[in-house]
Amino acid sequence: MTVALSGKDIASQLEEKFPDSIEETSRDCLVVKSDSLLAVAGYLKDTESLAFDYLNYITAVDYYSYFEVVYQLTSLKHNHSVIIKSRCYGRENPAVPSVIGLWQSADFQEREIYDLMGIKFEGHPNLKRLFLWEGFQGHPLRKDYL
Repeated sequence: MTVALSGKDIASQLEEKFPDSIEETSRDCLVVKSDSLLAVAGYLKDTESLAFDYLNYITAVDYYSYFEVVYQLTSLKHNHSVIIKSRCYGRENPAVPSVIGLWQSADFQEREIYDLMGIKFEGHPNLKRLFLWEGFQGHPLRKDYL
């Protein structure tokens, strides 16, 4: 069984390396500022003691006042996992950096979130609709979609 690491434990290590990169921590997860997401994710993947080499999933949640992008990462080597989140404020052009350069499996998941929630993943090499046709108006999983 995979051991879920505490967001608070990892946050202290990350704050040392990336000051002011953590927005919030809890026992279950940590919230990383979107402008630090790519650097933090790279550190989580490449640091030998953490080695989060597997991206389980990416999903997004609409909280009206912000969007939250949720990542579950697992280390196959150390058999532990963590959930990190990042927030996008503003409904007009929400965006976070793409993690496709770190985990290739992010490709379709980021495209799905873009298609259905309208969150852009900056740096994604092929960010286009996955389920809905080009020209479809809006993003149907948003709470304000009519």
